Amino acid sequence: MSKKQKNFEDTKKFVSMVADKQGWKLNSDEEFLNDIIEGLMTNYNRYGFYMCPCRDSWGEKDLDKDIMCPCVYCKPDQMEFGHCYCGLYLVEEFFSTGKVPNSIPERRPDEKFPD
Repeated sequence: MSKKQKNFEDTKKFVSMVADKQGWKLNSDEEFLNDIIEGLMTNYNRYGFYMCPCRDSWGEKDLDKDIMCPCVYCKPDQMEFGHCYCGLYLVEEFFSTGKVPNSIPERRPDEKFPD
């Protein structure tokens, strides 16, 4: 039995609820935010879970548990850089500066993807 497809509004509600629950802010660049939401929606409808659209994946829930939104790397990235890898979730301190999230180093181990 497949899961019900998610639309843009379902996915926007999901990321907003996560941000509210964690005390995070969403990226204020509306075009960027919409692109991330679209990517999450596409991944949910393709794989059945909200998988980070900014990372390589196996497309299998068991192998990609670490990059299910919000990923396990989110909080360490926020602690060090003020935002997650995607730039979707920002901590209040970073958000209040008005700075734009920049690219940050990938924390996901390379060994997840054997050659």
